[in-house]
Amino acid sequence: MRISNSFSEGEIQVLDFILTTLLRGGTPSMAVRSKDFASVCRKVQAMKSKAGDIREGRVSGKRAPDKSSVGLIDSPDVSDAVMEDEALSDVG
Repeated sequence: MRISNSFSEGEIQVLDFILTTLLRGGTPSMAVRSKDFASVCRKVQAMKSKAGDIREGRVSGKRAPDKSSVGLIDSPDVSDAVMEDEALSDVG
């Protein structure tokens, strides 16, 4: 089972139902009948566990990689940008 931060359309409907029901003062007990409710519960528990691990320092949070997977590019020279601006002013 892969845990991700994204939710399926059915899981979003379950969460929306629970939230709107609670905001109206009701109880979310009907959401338990949904086939996606168990999936939502597993994801929430996994995210809660992962957040606890990060908070306690057992697992480091997401950090930037040491090297980019797409490679490195150089920044443009300022002199090239000035020349382009002058060329554009000549057009008009």
